[in-house]
Amino acid sequence: MAAAKKKTGGRKQDRARVAGGQKYEVGYEAKKTGRSAAAVKKAVKKVGNSRKKVEKRLGS
Repeated sequence: MAAAKKKTGGRKQDRARVAGGQKYEVGYEAKKTGRSAAAVKKAVKKVGNSRKKVEKRLGS
């Protein structure tokens, strides 16, 4: 028998991050927070790609 694959929760982890290089991710976060795409990219560079930290930095 083949071993069962272990689920890692990849989607949940993915949603907790902002991909600064992905135009649609940056656009979504910009629209959500009411800030510019450049401000979102700057926040990602400053605090990392954690969605919570980026939103906190942007004042959302």
